[in-house]
Amino acid sequence: MKHSVYVDGQEGTTGLRIHEYLAQRPDIEVLRIDPDRRKDPAERARLLNAADVAFLCLPDAASREAAALVQNPKTCLIDASTAHRTHPDWVFGLPELAPGQRERLRTSKRIANPGCHATAFIALLRPLVDAGCVASDTGVTATSITGYSGGGKKMIEQYEAGGDPLLTSPRPYALGLSHKHVPEMMVQTGLTVAPVFMPVVSNFYKGLCVSVPLQRAQLRDGADAARLHAAFAERYAGERFIDVKPLNDPATLEAGFFDVQACNDTNRIDLFVFARDEQVLLMARLDNLGKGASGAAVQCMNVHLGLAEDTGL
Repeated sequence: MKHSVYVDGQEGTTGLRIHEYLAQRPDIEVLRIDPDRRKDPAERARLLNAADVAFLCLPDAASREAAALVQNPKTCLIDASTAHRTHPDWVFGLPELAPGQRERLRTSKRIANPGCHATAFIALLRPLVDAGCVASDTGVTATSITGYSGGGKKMIEQYEAGGDPLLTSPRPYALGLSHKHVPEMMVQTGLTVAPVFMPVVSNFYKGLCVSVPLQRAQLRDGADAARLHAAFAERYAGERFIDVKPLNDPATLEAGFFDVQACNDTNRIDLFVFARDEQVLLMARLDNLGKGASGAAVQCMNVHLGLAEDTGL
């Protein structure tokens, strides 16, 4: 039996990538809107309500408007925007978040796809807070370096046009300390203190790495790097899409530099713990268009529909 799927906002970076995943799926019937009617509320409502699963690849306000158009109780919405990521009626779309999360995704008709930076940060901090290694009121800092595709069509065009010397070096942004991913980073990790978060966009197409430095004094109950690594290994044991690398990963240390793009074209997150003396550095990398966006959305669809989680991924 084929499942019908509609992508509202199919011309954006996330929507286009979801279409690429779905195009290879004989089990999926993709519903398409006539280009001339893309902004026709009645036609959008018809397709949204005709779908078993509808992806919302829209700005926040437009996602809220689209969600309000759905009256069919059988339609599952997967929202790729920020609009519903901390909404109590929407399930956070990270199957690996915690025990029981997959069952919530299977039974919910409202799924909020995580942000790319947030996915990496949450994958690092949630197991440590749950294991009691990091207190919920710990003030942590995080830096994320990402490729320019995360900025959407306009930023992609700016970088690929070339000729602007300002785009040749890394560019920290969100310096007002109010990045839109911070609320979900707090809610989904259990942290009660907002992390000091600095994202950095750089001159490569895709790939993302979040780094969280910790002093040994910030850890609870005598926890050390080995205990943090063990918490990751325990939480993510058997996970298809999360790879916990060895403590002080020898391959990375031998190379001398960290490869931010090593997860590109996968739906994988790689987790690392580096440590020396009283300091620990946690790192998580992923493809910001894969596990950080479109791949994660398709994974959630698979979970919801009761399919093999890696189908098409």
